[in-house]
Amino acid sequence: MKIEYLWKEIEELGISFFTGVPDSQLKAFTDTLMEKHGVGEHHVIAANEGAAVGLAAGHYLATGNPALVYMQNSGIGNAVNPICSLVNEKVYAIPVLFLVGWRGEPGVHDEPQHVYQGEITKELLDCLGVKNFTISKDLEPEELSVFFKEMKKEFQAGHQCALIVRKGALETGLKMKYENEYPMSREEVVNFFVDHMQEKDIVVSTTGKLSRELFEAREHRGQGHEKDFLTVGSMGHSSMIAMGIAREKPERRVFCLDGDGAAIMHMGSLAVAGTGHLKNFVHVLFNNGAHETVGGLPTVSASLDYPQIARACGYENIFTAETEEELKEMLEKIYAAEGSVFAEVKTNLVSRGDLGRPTTTPVQNKEAFMGFLK
Repeated sequence: MKIEYLWKEIEELGISFFTGVPDSQLKAFTDTLMEKHGVGEHHVIAANEGAAVGLAAGHYLATGNPALVYMQNSGIGNAVNPICSLVNEKVYAIPVLFLVGWRGEPGVHDEPQHVYQGEITKELLDCLGVKNFTISKDLEPEELSVFFKEMKKEFQAGHQCALIVRKGALETGLKMKYENEYPMSREEVVNFFVDHMQEKDIVVSTTGKLSRELFEAREHRGQGHEKDFLTVGSMGHSSMIAMGIAREKPERRVFCLDGDGAAIMHMGSLAVAGTGHLKNFVHVLFNNGAHETVGGLPTVSASLDYPQIARACGYENIFTAETEEELKEMLEKIYAAEGSVFAEVKTNLVSRGDLGRPTTTPVQNKEAFMGFLK
């Protein structure tokens, strides 16, 4: 279905404010949204999906108009609390339209972290009292109009509705380009760390392409994957996984290779990790200022001073790097440091189109990793 049909129905429903967290299956929608509104008065890219529901509620309270919240189906988990305890008809009865990318749809091949979420997506929305409709490639505009007529009635009753978007269901000829001017790519930095880390160092890598690049870096060198825990799902929680390991293995250095979008999603974890004062904890933030893995939409990272944030959160050693030479100096300082480390590395948005995916299962990764920890 062409995105224009969906956009027309959204506008006729009276929706003029949009917020959420990007998903690759919604790229046709988010690229159109960026082309029409950018980020500002009509559009806010939220820290996480639950926060987006809060923004939508605030917009409704101030204007009387519902907002649209977009997300990958994995983000429903972040949104469950405000859906149940804020916007539900038994609380404040605030109408919201959710646009949900359906990863892991039964019968459609996807990565392991999406399989169970895909199986329960419709069931979960039903359980939450969110009336849902499915958009597929062959959906006719007239059928979409029927959906929106039903949604209008639901909104008048203070209910929430969701459009579940199947893989490839939305199409657009629009090609938005997102970039910055930093010289190093994320993959180059990942390879640098693989080449220079010490033998017993432990690695926890964040959701998305960073973990895929780490897996391929090991493959290219003929190495095993036992040193790395690939956080293929649960975006934003890598730092807490790494902290949990660092607490139990104080004699070994633990690197958390994190992303700026993931760090923003659960930013309170920075405070917990920083005030933990773990001498073996190294939090490396790859900052490209974008949700690059799912299409490239910007995060608010360009406006943030991460070193100051880390210092305020209690990290004892703060380092930054933008070039390869600075990266070399930073790694030397990391190994010489006494106390916890926060290191920001600024990277561009370049990534390979032929980047592969892990060929081992999450359970295989877990078992090899736990063996390495012993």
